[in-house]
Amino acid sequence: MVCLVEEAVLKGHTGQVWSVDWCPTSKTLASTGQDKTVRLWRQEGGGWSNAVTLEGGHTRTIRQVAWSPCGRKIATASFDSTTCIWELKGDQWELETTLEGHENEVKSVAWSRDGDYLASCSRDKSVWIWDVMEDGEYECASVLQVHTQDVKRVMWHPSEATLLSVSYDDTIRVFREFADDWECTETLSGHSSTVWSLSFNKTGDKFVTCSDDRTLRVWCRDQDKYSCKSSICGFHPRPIYDVAWGSRYVATAGGDNGIKLFEAHGSSLLLAHSQPDAHNGDVNAVRWKGNLLASAGDDEVVRIWSLDVS
Repeated sequence: MVCLVEEAVLKGHTGQVWSVDWCPTSKTLASTGQDKTVRLWRQEGGGWSNAVTLEGGHTRTIRQVAWSPCGRKIATASFDSTTCIWELKGDQWELETTLEGHENEVKSVAWSRDGDYLASCSRDKSVWIWDVMEDGEYECASVLQVHTQDVKRVMWHPSEATLLSVSYDDTIRVFREFADDWECTETLSGHSSTVWSLSFNKTGDKFVTCSDDRTLRVWCRDQDKYSCKSSICGFHPRPIYDVAWGSRYVATAGGDNGIKLFEAHGSSLLLAHSQPDAHNGDVNAVRWKGNLLASAGDDEVVRIWSLDVS
């Protein structure tokens, strides 16, 4: 039997919490949202506390937060059209730089696994790829304008310099570098409405997408091309806003206030657990850290869940 046990309810944000992300080098959780702050949470003395609050970098809602692979930098994407980079210097966090260029709300930001690239996407329909320089500078390597609508999320392959984006235009795009330039090499269709998010499995030979059409789709790679192998529907009665592929289960975040866990069997997903009313409002984000799952919701809180398999 599989279930989620609520370990903590983290309060501090004022307004919707849009994004959570675990530090890759420690058990520190970052969250961000409507209140324009980034909050870092740590487990201390058996409980969780708001150890650090980063503020002043953005003037509007922060839509997503992302840790760098080294765990010493944080990128934030904001509705104020900018991306901020925060760096840990000594024991203090400082605003390192603010990246400008997008013409509208920045919806997502993601580091490549080696930390050499940063990607951002926006309501302006573009995807930007930034070179991360050794001196702490960021240079725009490419502006990719292939989507026809708002771009919702960007995510890097877990081990390759391959970038994926999902959009309000119902498609997934795959970008690879050729001769020092980035090109869209694949356009994947299948969803009938906005694609909100995606997540790779550990090896990167599969990824899952979630959509406003209330379905999940599993995509598998064969000879450097991805194709949809299964569509999973009927489990969330409202849009699915986020998905996270963990070491054992795929977690989904729904507009029905619920979280669901699916077990991967080949190219399909089988429902393993339903957590109704996980939040008192839309669940906007889910992220795994081992057997811990963090979720963020419209109810202004972050929840920490532990996976119980008995």
